[in-house]
Amino acid sequence: MQRFSPLLVALLVIANVAYAADPIPGVGPAGAVERVSLGHTFVEGPAWDGAGRLYFTDIPSNTIHVLEQGRVTAFTTESRRANGLMLAADGRLVACEMSGALVAYDTKTKARTVLASEFKGKPFNAPNDLVIDRTGGVYFTDPMFGAPALLPQGQQGVYYLPAGGDQAVSVAQDLKAPNGVLLSPDENTLYVLPSASPVMLAYAVESPGRLGPAREFCRTKGGPNEGSDGGAMDSQGNVYLTTSSGVQVFSSAGDYLGTIELPEHPANCTFGGPDLKTLYVTARTSLYAVPMEVVGHRYAPREPKQ
Repeated sequence: MQRFSPLLVALLVIANVAYAADPIPGVGPAGAVERVSLGHTFVEGPAWDGAGRLYFTDIPSNTIHVLEQGRVTAFTTESRRANGLMLAADGRLVACEMSGALVAYDTKTKARTVLASEFKGKPFNAPNDLVIDRTGGVYFTDPMFGAPALLPQGQQGVYYLPAGGDQAVSVAQDLKAPNGVLLSPDENTLYVLPSASPVMLAYAVESPGRLGPAREFCRTKGGPNEGSDGGAMDSQGNVYLTTSSGVQVFSSAGDYLGTIELPEHPANCTFGGPDLKTLYVTARTSLYAVPMEVVGHRYAPREPKQ
């Protein structure tokens, strides 16, 4: 892999462009990595609405931002440490609040509705990331990050909230730092991305909210604690995992394809843009846009509010 001096890397970052080294054949990058927003504290949760808007969070500042036509504005400055985001089929913005709830926002009025805040009468630890299936049900992780020292749930796991329901069910228990969560394009597989282990887990989805046993999907490249934070899926079923070395890409069979490097440690990513060929990556203080060869996957056909 071609390497550059620290000075040249710094100059590229200052110019809001990062070098796109060694593209993955048929995947990308297809050009330079652009920094489209900077000066944040710790950004997460990018979510494309299909109508020209990208939402993302800055956890420490309690802010959900929206990028539209090259301009970033605050959607709310009272996000309750919102982390993962995704647009539902009805156009609402669903968010994992690390303060302890799964919520939904009306993107026009900004009205907030709590969807779930407890399991078996106990508060969630700190909901982190989510994925919405084609029925409108929500899978979300509930790890220890940002949670009280004594975990309210007594364990870390994954939950599922059925569409229209107000009671979440536990679908995976006693996991080690479950962080990101994804569905395969056919929604027959749920991926859980732990932060404290290189082993990425996969579960067969037997029916919405019902999973088979866990199996190893892949292992991230790096040290024994090189876990993943968030991720994305493309239309070919390739899985994108954010790690300290960049966005590592694996085939649907779990084979390592390569790494997309960025100037900062990435936390999460999603596909967006008018042709779904832009990979948006939240990385510490900045939001990056990566032009790709492959088309991204979007969950649950939706008609966002204009």
